[in-house]
Amino acid sequence: MPTPFRLLVVPGVTVDKWTRLWAERLPDVELLVEPVPAQDAPGLLLDGADAGLVRLPVDPDAFHAIPLYTETTVVVVPKDHLLTAGEELTVADLADETLLSPLDDTLTWPSMPAAVLAERPETTAAAVEWVASSAGVLVVPQSLARAHHRKDLTYRVLTDAPTSSVGLAWVRDRHTDLVEEMIGIVRGRTANSTRGRAPEQPAGRRPARQQQPGAKARKRR
Repeated sequence: MPTPFRLLVVPGVTVDKWTRLWAERLPDVELLVEPVPAQDAPGLLLDGADAGLVRLPVDPDAFHAIPLYTETTVVVVPKDHLLTAGEELTVADLADETLLSPLDDTLTWPSMPAAVLAERPETTAAAVEWVASSAGVLVVPQSLARAHHRKDLTYRVLTDAPTSSVGLAWVRDRHTDLVEEMIGIVRGRTANSTRGRAPEQPAGRRPARQQQPGAKARKRR
C-alpha cells in the first residue's frame, strides 16, 4: 500500500469537496486530514506532513504556497449589542469597544482600532466565550465566527478590516507527485489534466502516433 498523504487543516477551512475528489482520483492513496492550530502548521509541515491548508503568509524561504481565497472579516458580538444595528460596519465603529486578542489570532493589524484587553484568551474558541460574558468583542475571519457559533452571539461584516487568506503550502524541497495532485485538486484541474501523475492509457489502446509534417502530402503523390 502507498504511504498515506498527510494534509494539515487549520480551523475554519472546509475540505469536504477536496477530500471527495482525492478519494475519486487516488483511491489507492489514503488521505489523512489532520486538524491543527494555525500557529502549529508550519512546524508540523517541517516535521513531515506532506502539505497543509494554512493561514497565509508563510515563510517563503521554507515553503511554497498557493493562495486559494481571502476571507471576509467580521466582529463577533452579543445579539443585543449596539453594533448589531447595522448590517455592515467599519473599523471606526469599534472605537469605543474593548477588543479581545487571542493568542492564536490570525489577523495582523497595522494599528489597533480600539483598546485591547490586556489578558489574552488562549484560543479563538475561548475568546468567543469571553464575548458571551461581555468581556469585549472579537474580530475574526468569518469562517471562525461560524465554526464557534453560539445562539447568544452574532457577527457583522467589517468592510475595511485586515483580512486573512488561506492557501495550500508545502516544504520547498518536497514537491512530490502527490503534492502536485493536491495542487490540481484545490486549483480545480480536471482529472484528465496532464499535470501530476501520468494518466494511464485505457486497456487495449495505444497512444496515437504523431503525424510527421508533410506526411499527408507525400501520401497523395
